[in-house]
Amino acid sequence: MSGPLRLVPPDPEAVPDLTAVPRPRPGNGPIDELARELHDVCAAAVHPDEIAAVLEADGLTSEQIAGRYGRRDAFELAADLFARVSRAYPEPPPAPDPWQVKPALVLLRSLVFTLPGFGYALGAPLLTGGRGAGGLPDGTAGLVAAALTAWAWNQALAHRAYLRLAAGGRAAAGRCLRTGAPLGALLATAAALAFHGPAGAASFAVGQALYLSAATVLLVLGRERLLLYTLLPVAAGGAAVLVAEPPRALAVGLLIATLAGVIGTAAYQNVLAVREEGTPPPALTPLASAPYGLFGLGCGVLTGVAALGDVLRHGSHADPAGPAVIALTLSMGAAEWLLYRFRSRALKVLARATTLRGLPAGVARVLGLCLAAYLTALAALVLAADAVWPGGPPPTPLRTAALLALGAVLWTGLLLQAYGIAWAPALLCLAAGAAEAAALAARLPSPAAVQLTVCACTSAALAATAIGRLGRITAHR
Repeated sequence: MSGPLRLVPPDPEAVPDLTAVPRPRPGNGPIDELARELHDVCAAAVHPDEIAAVLEADGLTSEQIAGRYGRRDAFELAADLFARVSRAYPEPPPAPDPWQVKPALVLLRSLVFTLPGFGYALGAPLLTGGRGAGGLPDGTAGLVAAALTAWAWNQALAHRAYLRLAAGGRAAAGRCLRTGAPLGALLATAAALAFHGPAGAASFAVGQALYLSAATVLLVLGRERLLLYTLLPVAAGGAAVLVAEPPRALAVGLLIATLAGVIGTAAYQNVLAVREEGTPPPALTPLASAPYGLFGLGCGVLTGVAALGDVLRHGSHADPAGPAVIALTLSMGAAEWLLYRFRSRALKVLARATTLRGLPAGVARVLGLCLAAYLTALAALVLAADAVWPGGPPPTPLRTAALLALGAVLWTGLLLQAYGIAWAPALLCLAAGAAEAAALAARLPSPAAVQLTVCACTSAALAATAIGRLGRITAHR
């Protein structure tokens, strides 16, 4: 009769324990050489089976492993390698930055935003005549009304067309522009003709309305280079104005040639876009682009007050389309580039943030750096425009500070719009424009001080809104 039943432990040679493999001492044996050869694989492995899969993929058989390394199979050898090599998991490769923009495109857009300003210099003979209220040339009211209508309409149209471009391709955007651009030109023309003035001023205002609608088409469709080519006549004439005033017939001819070129190019490019294949875009509500149009209206009022305020302060010899407007339009290229830089840096801040307060603090830091860079560029452009533009008022610290505050409002508002936050900048800019227009109408003793105060408060409110809204993770999806 046999003795009592005893539990016999399993043979350790039969079932290897992968977790109990001792860490061998460093050496120059075959396994050590293999560990150095497969160091990256072993260091990144989270389980020995991953190393075993690599060994089997290399074609090592159990006989080869037993003869060369003294282990029964790939799993036992993998456990040994796993124990010999310390863990060192590689960082994931950096994600591509979707907000990189070529500097050449920034320069190109700066030029196409600025060169139309030379049209005001060429069109100055058309605006001559009697003086209205406040020393403004007759026809200025119609010109301003057309510009404000076009700014508001084309801002909303561009937003709507960009949405259709993203959802349905160039064909969908082209169909949107095919209807919206002529309608916007018609509305701006009606606004210009609603105010009685000289025929030359009314003609210039109508041409301005047609140009802004055609330029919107080319910019949305990404045809900045073609727009630049069509602006070369007015650019050459505007440069000549800085040296000597050209004959009136030549100035008018250059304006007409430029306008015809822009309209023809825009119409042709729109036809090509409509013919392209695309998917039907989703339906948009009628008011989806309304805040963008209101923002354009507010910005137009603020810029118009900055330009016309010079005329009212300095009399009939000041140029209503002088250095302030030229500097602001020229700075829009730098503004767009800094918008891209903000979005790029904001993504890096989001990747590094480890606390709920870290993201808002990082966003505030990036916002301050980008805004400071834009204001520095704008200040340099203001000084340059004051130096070369004829008939402009002399630069003063107060006037320059007011213009920089206006630039801060425009850039911060554009930043919020770039993230789809539209109503806050629209309402704040409309309120600021209404306050400045009321101060201008009331003939306060220091309009520049009023502009500085209003724009500084508005830019501070916009910056606080940007930090609060963009300091959320969901804003950067």
